[in-house]
Amino acid sequence: MNALPMLPLSQKLMILISVILLVVLLALGLLFVPIQIYIDTDTNKYFAGLKGLAKASFEPDEKKLLRVRLKVLFIERCFYPLTASSKPKEPSKSKIKKTRPRKIRLRKLVRVLRSFKVKRFALDMDTGDYVANAKMYPIFVLLNQYIASFHINFENRNRLVMDIRNRPYRILKSFINH
Repeated sequence: MNALPMLPLSQKLMILISVILLVVLLALGLLFVPIQIYIDTDTNKYFAGLKGLAKASFEPDEKKLLRVRLKVLFIERCFYPLTASSKPKEPSKSKIKKTRPRKIRLRKLVRVLRSFKVKRFALDMDTGDYVANAKMYPIFVLLNQYIASFHINFENRNRLVMDIRNRPYRILKSFINH
């Protein structure tokens, strides 16, 4: 009946401390797991995930327009977020509470966005208008030289590749520090 029968109190205490230490180390480890957001319009790869733990891939679908493939550890599920549910939900009148929306300060939002690191950014663009492309060409040359890979083409080809990474401890740090 007892999970730890006939063990002395000191051994039970050591087991409890070991379990608590393991849980704390696992939680601390999760703070350092990389978060990745990847977009590639050329190969239609769109995903966000925690490296090695979870990944949500957004895939085009013929029937439902968008399919989300969610992979958590060894379990994989697909669902369609843009489909309407079969049962409309009606909130009961007694449970409706009016809450004020929380205000997110712009400074906090900027700090969180600055915590993300752009590993790769490439933009290859054609506006479809030769004059607009010609006007944007010097701007893109300047951006290509100093910021990231920006290209204007006259071949009706558009492509965006973006690889953004972060770690949960950086996001948490941006909330805590001011």
